[in-house]
Amino acid sequence: MTISVSSRIKLAVKREDREATIIRVGDTLVGGEKIAVIAGPCSVESREQLMEAARSVKSAGASMLRGGAFKPRTLPYSFQGLGVEGLEILAEAREETGLPIVTEVISPADVEIVESYADVLQVGARNMQNYPLLRRVGRADKPVLLKRGLSSTIEEWLGAAEYVMDGGNGDVILCERGIRTFERLTRFTLDLAAVPLLKEVSHLPVVVDPSHGTGHRSLVAPMARAAVAAGADGLLIEVHPRPEEAKSDGAQSLKPGEFRSMMEGLGPVAQAVGRIL
Repeated sequence: MTISVSSRIKLAVKREDREATIIRVGDTLVGGEKIAVIAGPCSVESREQLMEAARSVKSAGASMLRGGAFKPRTLPYSFQGLGVEGLEILAEAREETGLPIVTEVISPADVEIVESYADVLQVGARNMQNYPLLRRVGRADKPVLLKRGLSSTIEEWLGAAEYVMDGGNGDVILCERGIRTFERLTRFTLDLAAVPLLKEVSHLPVVVDPSHGTGHRSLVAPMARAAVAAGADGLLIEVHPRPEEAKSDGAQSLKPGEFRSMMEGLGPVAQAVGRIL
């Protein structure tokens, strides 16, 4: 029995006359044979921290650098990011390492400035249905990494992608990052069934974030391997030089050595499913 989604979703769905979308970011192709690994800290906290993280993930084989300059947090007292200063540090890291940068935009008013620094605009889970933001990044000139909402169905997620694509930006990367369920021992429940399901119903590339999906450093590498085995086109991994000092998400951030070990373990899995790392 074929899985189908609402006929009202027109641009984000697979059709016989529509090839799988492959998105170029610098020298990296997201959706091609090679698994794209986007790695770096949750937040840009300082130049020293970000540069150290960037160098370590580059040397271990990452293809893009992630880091938040603007951070939407559950409480107003939490670290909110360095803003434009964080973007400048990210640009410096790109200059040194050659890694394209992925960073979050949280407001339509910020898109222009973030777009001037970033290679990929991330729309976070909390903003998946921020329709003014989706319409604005739909007019942007950069690819959009669209995270699944905390309690969103796959059709709602594809509907959010539709907003971006309807604005003229067809370069949308879907990111499964876990959803809320009754389980409390993990931060979220990583829905890996979403990966092959999306491959069946959509032409857009799919990456998986096992860091947010589990919330525990020890679970990141196993779920990264599982994501590649399920058909993910890429991974989004949090890496921090000193997770115990992190201003956000330290418990789920890999240390540089752990990230290197994870990358070494991914190679055989990728090969087994006809991909390369």
